[in-house]
Amino acid sequence: MSTSISNEVSSKLLEIEAIKLNLKNPYTWASGWNSPIYCDNRLSLSYPQIRSFIKEALIGLISQKFHSVQAIAGVATAGIPQGVLVAEALGLPFIYVRAKAKGHGLTNMIEGVVKKGQKVVLIEDLISTGGSSIKAALALRDADLEVLGMAAIFTYSFKVAEDNFKEAALEVHTLSNYNDMIEEAVGSAYITADEVDSLKAWREDPGNWKA
Repeated sequence: MSTSISNEVSSKLLEIEAIKLNLKNPYTWASGWNSPIYCDNRLSLSYPQIRSFIKEALIGLISQKFHSVQAIAGVATAGIPQGVLVAEALGLPFIYVRAKAKGHGLTNMIEGVVKKGQKVVLIEDLISTGGSSIKAALALRDADLEVLGMAAIFTYSFKVAEDNFKEAALEVHTLSNYNDMIEEAVGSAYITADEVDSLKAWREDPGNWKA
């Protein structure tokens, strides 16, 4: 996306504290990493104007990058509501991909009507290492769907994610990213210029970063 859209998305996510930055008292991720950032883009769903802005931005991204799309697929769970909003606006079918197949009933991993050969775009809210996104894409490919790529709201821009997507041959585009978010956070006085180096150091080596 353009820098202006990226900065505006970051600004809105910071405004509603969907993105929180705290270098003095970092957050602990499930992986055990200490992190100066916590991102929960699901909060945007509670703000109608921001929800609509993100929806329209995703639609613009998909129309630009994946114009032959025939269906939208949400990555469970946070990609489901965003995907539904986009699919509804585009008048396209919607399906979603579970993290793992159900242990009962039809044992589905993909929920919804699947048509072989259908051209699908995945919707995700947040990219860290890319593992869950790639798993969803592989499930769709196994079901004989053509995955055009993925559109997401925000990425931490980890190199490992870039490498993983390249290996999986999955084209990914995001509305905003870590670098543009830092730029917006400094510009809005959310953080000081002195804190930028520490934030960038975390992104380069999150496993060994210390506040």
